[in-house]
Amino acid sequence: MQISLPTAAQGLPARPGENAGHMGHGLRKLGRALLAQAFALVMALPGMAPAAEYEPAVGQEGKDVIWVPTPQPLVEKMLDIAKVTPQDYLIDLGSGDGRTVITAARRGLRAHGIEYNPDMADLARRNAKQAGLAERATFATADLFETDLSEAQVITMFLLPEINAKLRPRILDLKPGTRVVSNSFRMGDWEPDDATSVSKDCQHWCTAFLWIVPAKVEGSWQLGNQELRLTQRFQMLSGTLGEQAISEARMEGNTISFTANGARYTGTVNGKTITGRVASGQGGAWSASRT
Repeated sequence: MQISLPTAAQGLPARPGENAGHMGHGLRKLGRALLAQAFALVMALPGMAPAAEYEPAVGQEGKDVIWVPTPQPLVEKMLDIAKVTPQDYLIDLGSGDGRTVITAARRGLRAHGIEYNPDMADLARRNAKQAGLAERATFATADLFETDLSEAQVITMFLLPEINAKLRPRILDLKPGTRVVSNSFRMGDWEPDDATSVSKDCQHWCTAFLWIVPAKVEGSWQLGNQELRLTQRFQMLSGTLGEQAISEARMEGNTISFTANGARYTGTVNGKTITGRVASGQGGAWSASRT
């Protein structure tokens, strides 16, 4: 847009020498007024006004979900149920305004949020900076389905059930022991390892579910002179030791436990080997190798 200023002949004395001082003062006054009007016109143009700070609206549409913030009491409970420590690296999927990442950073963790909406990611960065936690609380504008999760010890999320189900195969391929916490929504028929709810200062979306990624142990193992045959469905196990069925069998990360022949076996899975202790019966150490 071009803005034209009046010439000296428009609305000014015409005769040379007529009150030159008064003219000079008038020109300066008129010039200031015209500049102010021009600035107002320019700032009224589309895209020229100062940008207002982004404010998300609860229920606004996103790529895969709508945005509803996790109540702060549940954020704390989600971190509690995951038993986070300052040595953990946490990734929050769909990090929104950054509250889960920032809360984790306050507990000493390195935490990273994945958010598809760039305005929301920028808001989260500002919130982290205002909290003095920008070094430990970071955010990426990215698609959670294209994000590498392999370095996380803890993953948090508040996504829809169908998104959880779509993520589940990738989560099950993560390092055994990775802790995954979801606000309110489950992982299909993968039963959680733990669940908890809060009631104080929380009216909606007040339940946290925890899953611990299990080691994959299905198949045949040689345990002494007996065969340990395991069938696995997520963290739950069934099978036989020799001719006897095992019971109360499950995985918790790399830890395996089962009862066989009246004895309670616990052990640690390390690739193709398991080593552990027998807590009853004859007692002592035990080991098994994959066949």
